[in-house]
Amino acid sequence: MTRILLVEDNEMNRDMLSRRLTKRGFEIELAVDGQEGVTKALAGRPDLILLDMSLPVIDGWEAARRIRAAEGPRIPIIALTAHAMSDDRNKAIDAGCDEFDTKPVDLPRLLGKIQTLLAGQS
Repeated sequence: MTRILLVEDNEMNRDMLSRRLTKRGFEIELAVDGQEGVTKALAGRPDLILLDMSLPVIDGWEAARRIRAAEGPRIPIIALTAHAMSDDRNKAIDAGCDEFDTKPVDLPRLLGKIQTLLAGQS
């Protein structure tokens, strides 16, 4: 079963997205702030990370940089943010994210990005 680490501080977003992904056969692990996300990513080695960029303790930009600096094999990271400016996408990619998606989440679009990144790992 594909394991996804969802790093999201908003309880409603976290609950909605984790339920919808679980229904589609993914195993979901949760983190509620950037530091917890980094810790769980490096300890648990999920297959993919969904990373909110606006997080407490350390933000998603810094969390992505720390995961990239410390990891062995590359874990795909999809940045999730309500910020939809082209500069935000570039900033996420520069921080180490592989893909970028906006909130509110369009599930079919997000699932397509998840599948593309997971297929690239094979």
